Amino acid sequence: MMRPPARWLTCLAGAALAAPALAWAAGDAAHHAGLLLWIGAILIAARVGSLVQRFGQPAVLGELAAGIVLGNLALVGWTGAAVVATDPVLVFLAELGVVVLLFQIGLESNVQQMLAVGARAMAVAVVGVVVPFVLGTLVVGPWLLPGLGANAYLFIGATLTATSVGITGRVFRDLGQLQRPEARIVLGAAVIDDVLGLVILAVVSAIATTGSVATGAVAIIVFEALLFLVGAIVIGRTVAPPLSRLFARIHAGAGMKLALALSTCMLFAWVAAQIGLAPIVGAFAAGLVLDDVVFSDYDPPSFERDVRAALAGADRDTHGRVEAVLDIHRNRHLEDLVAPVGHFLVPFFFVVTGMQVKLDLLADPRALMVALALTVAAVAGKIVAGVVAGPVDRWLVGWGMVPRGEVGLIFAATGMALGVVSAAVFAVIVITVLATTLITPPVLARLLRRR
Repeated sequence: MMRPPARWLTCLAGAALAAPALAWAAGDAAHHAGLLLWIGAILIAARVGSLVQRFGQPAVLGELAAGIVLGNLALVGWTGAAVVATDPVLVFLAELGVVVLLFQIGLESNVQQMLAVGARAMAVAVVGVVVPFVLGTLVVGPWLLPGLGANAYLFIGATLTATSVGITGRVFRDLGQLQRPEARIVLGAAVIDDVLGLVILAVVSAIATTGSVATGAVAIIVFEALLFLVGAIVIGRTVAPPLSRLFARIHAGAGMKLALALSTCMLFAWVAAQIGLAPIVGAFAAGLVLDDVVFSDYDPPSFERDVRAALAGADRDTHGRVEAVLDIHRNRHLEDLVAPVGHFLVPFFFVVTGMQVKLDLLADPRALMVALALTVAAVAGKIVAGVVAGPVDRWLVGWGMVPRGEVGLIFAATGMALGVVSAAVFAVIVITVLATTLITPPVLARLLRRR
């Protein structure tokens, strides 16, 4: 009997080992191809959802509604959409979308204007955290869900403190109202709210796991958050202009400008995540830093002085047109470059968020009633915060703080992971979070248009 050559055995062994890998790669390639189809479907669904603008509603509501439809197709017998809400690639695109959205909002905001409403934003944030937390922990939680442990009530209260600035910021931006004082107060309060929410989450998590909390740990969290926010804006606004001119000497084209802008956004978002803040806070801070930075190889103030000197003696109309062009170049250039990226990524966040709404949860009458009552408390706790907003539209500020969005879901998921929040309570919290997310855009749009 002839023994097969050694090289044959080697080839057979290699084929046997490679076969599972090739099968896995083929399956993985098929999965990636399916994701490409879903990416296109989500983009089209988001655009179709924008039909709500014809009825006076902001586009974000249509994108949320499109997500709800896609996420509940299983109710009519088709389960193919289930992969979207859980696939890591699509979930990452959604997270990246909200980071880009907050970066755009930061670009359209102004540090000086934000500081001008800083005290009022602080007051709104504090009231908007304290009142919902007290309502959830001491009143609504024990009343609606009797028999739970104290830690469960703490997490219910912590969930109600959250504010999702992405929803509100998108409405203000869609309607061209980001420069209103109410919008600046809401944006500033939402950033402060995130810091306070981080502290509350750390405290209740420590109580749930160890039964106590160290004062020093809380002080470190607050210090790190404040250091990041102040340091990012001060250092960033000092370093960004010369750094932009340095890179512009390499290449002054739109590609370099967009790459630097998005890299700054991602860097700030990463640093924020490293210290426990939401990445969207870092993205918003990056937008504030780059608000008045012109990526060019010349010094913008000197260039503008030279232009005005050259116009000496020109008529008023010519001066006005040149000033308008300079203003666009200063304040719109980066926004226009980032806009196409936002058109691609931002809809993913709202469609995927809408897909988290499971309509079958509404089939349980008791859970639905508890969630509706909790939603009333969640809305009331934030609207009260508008009372301390000063001489502005207090209703607008209060409603701007209402949506919980992904922040509230993170709080609830943390409680569930610690074994403090049961599946039934988690379902109630999810309905509450999503209800506040869905009702806010039409209410805000109506309030803004009425004024």
